[in-house]
Amino acid sequence: MLSLILTLALAACGTPSGSGSGASPTPSGPGYYTVQKGDTLSSIARKFRRSNSEIIAWNKLADPNDIKVDQVLRVVPQGTRSSAPSTASSAKSPARSNSGNSSADSSDNDTGADAKDAIDWGWPANGKSSNGAGQGKKGIDIFGQLGQPVLAAASGKVMYAGSGIRGYGNLVIVKHNSNLLSVYAHNKTITVKEGQMVSKGQQIAEMGKSDSNAVKLYFEIRRQGKPVDPTRYLPSR
Repeated sequence: MLSLILTLALAACGTPSGSGSGASPTPSGPGYYTVQKGDTLSSIARKFRRSNSEIIAWNKLADPNDIKVDQVLRVVPQGTRSSAPSTASSAKSPARSNSGNSSADSSDNDTGADAKDAIDWGWPANGKSSNGAGQGKKGIDIFGQLGQPVLAAASGKVMYAGSGIRGYGNLVIVKHNSNLLSVYAHNKTITVKEGQMVSKGQQIAEMGKSDSNAVKLYFEIRRQGKPVDPTRYLPSR
């Protein structure tokens, strides 16, 4: 449920408003994919090694849960000629598209260099950290002082900045590439805006206790919409 909420939040702030049906002629050819029976948004995104939010944004999907058989979707950025794999070639990589043990599907085993996507990660705040698991959460809690800086853990684009997701208080979501984003919750104040580019170590918020009973930062790293263990990505300290 949390993955769906975050996906919709990304879509809401990264997609122009309007219907997903469009009035233009149906596109086809390289860079597009025709939905087959049994496809889901997530399975299509995995097949073409893209994120759910990218597919949603490129196709202006009003309801990402309502894709239909024979619907044509853009699966590469506009202007990219033929970088997307064909259905046939993607079928040769079942470990990414179908296997329950694939790196795309298994958040706990996603620890290799490829999984980190060469992102230069840093800790988002100073303070004592502990496992924040519970109620479906797989991030970490970093305890500190009210108002202390919350920093972008890596360079990227602010995809969400607000308080519209229940249980997370003042929340910031930063997208780092087509696979990875980071989540910063319970802030006192947000100091960045949606659409803003941020650098690693740049202040994006002040630590707080919104929707929390303690002053802390709840931090997640998500790969293709699924939470992974942040301590496997962050440097030792």
